[in-house]
Amino acid sequence: MRIALVTDYYLPTLGGVQTAVRALAESLRSAGHDVVVFCPLAAASADPDVVGLPVSPVFRPDGYPFAWSPARLRSTLRREFTDRRIDVVHTHSEMFAALGAVRAAQDLGIPVVHTMHGRIDVYTRNVLPLPSVTTVLLAWLHGRQVSAAGIRVGADAPYTRTRTARRMWRVMLAQSRASDHVVVPSAHFAAKLVDRGVRTPVTVLTNGIEPSVLGTIGSVAARTLLPDEPLRIVWVGRLSPEKRPDVLVRAAHEFPAGVHVDVYGDGVARAAVARAARGADVTLHGSTPHDRVLAAMRSAHLLVSSSFDFDNQPMVMLEAIASGLPVLHCDPDLAEVVPAGAGFLASTPDAAGLAAEVRRLRADPGAITRASEAALAARSRVEQPTDALLDVYRSVRTG
Repeated sequence: MRIALVTDYYLPTLGGVQTAVRALAESLRSAGHDVVVFCPLAAASADPDVVGLPVSPVFRPDGYPFAWSPARLRSTLRREFTDRRIDVVHTHSEMFAALGAVRAAQDLGIPVVHTMHGRIDVYTRNVLPLPSVTTVLLAWLHGRQVSAAGIRVGADAPYTRTRTARRMWRVMLAQSRASDHVVVPSAHFAAKLVDRGVRTPVTVLTNGIEPSVLGTIGSVAARTLLPDEPLRIVWVGRLSPEKRPDVLVRAAHEFPAGVHVDVYGDGVARAAVARAARGADVTLHGSTPHDRVLAAMRSAHLLVSSSFDFDNQPMVMLEAIASGLPVLHCDPDLAEVVPAGAGFLASTPDAAGLAAEVRRLRADPGAITRASEAALAARSRVEQPTDALLDVYRSVRTG
């Protein structure tokens, strides 16, 4: 099968969607399929199976290339899909690269599968300046490519009470309606999509870790925390308000002696996180190559996920499980990602809740070992479910 994976995210950066797309491309190629990744790139790719898309000459959010313009993207992708005789288009974002792929696929009669990776209502609320205004423009631009006509979103759910949230949910529903099949990595997000009105077939299908990353992680032993050894915590991801890295950093001021936090990643909240970290035993490493992050996870005792009511299925949590690294998280919805016994849920999603749990774990090192053993026992759960996704591709081709 000839498959196009299309995303608006810049692949060399550290992030869940980028990691998921790389993993999917590798696993599909290993299964004998032809896979081309289309994404915005800062420079021409040396990899013939990664195609850089047209980008804006002036707009570079966080310094990364931004796929633009809609007309150029649609034309480029239509030509590439034709030349490469693409059978299935699989989109992985809700911005203009993905929209161009939807329009090009419609032009050519190619089926589209869309993975809904995350909550753009939460993302835009936290990242965009003046979201009550800028989301109007974003929704209008999205609607110019994929119609939201007739889509109504009720205000009867906690996550759709504001007008701005409902505007972004209409975008997600429009993107789903324009696709032939929607893949969602978690049951909790899939339930919200269906509840809000998605009628396109939906499959809950976990993301997965590619074989090369599992090989890089290698064989690892269960974590032990000796009495005179510091408890090493890692936080990995985009430094952005919706990820709430500041919550962990504020909690770090209340950690007991002998706890160190390493933060890997960069983003718009970097300066704020750095200010909040002053005086705490926290090291900010900035943007870090993936292999170095994996090495840090192999030597740490605990991964902390501080997001709440945002994340779908964080790839970093899957990598932690593959590394035998216990996970402490704040969001009850993310419990479905963590194998039984392999992690801990903070009693409250704030800094006080994280600090209380870390103090408990510092005093009970056996809990770290038991959770690590549970993660390692469930390591097969994080492998890429290639066969199930291929079944989805076959269904849209024959449907």
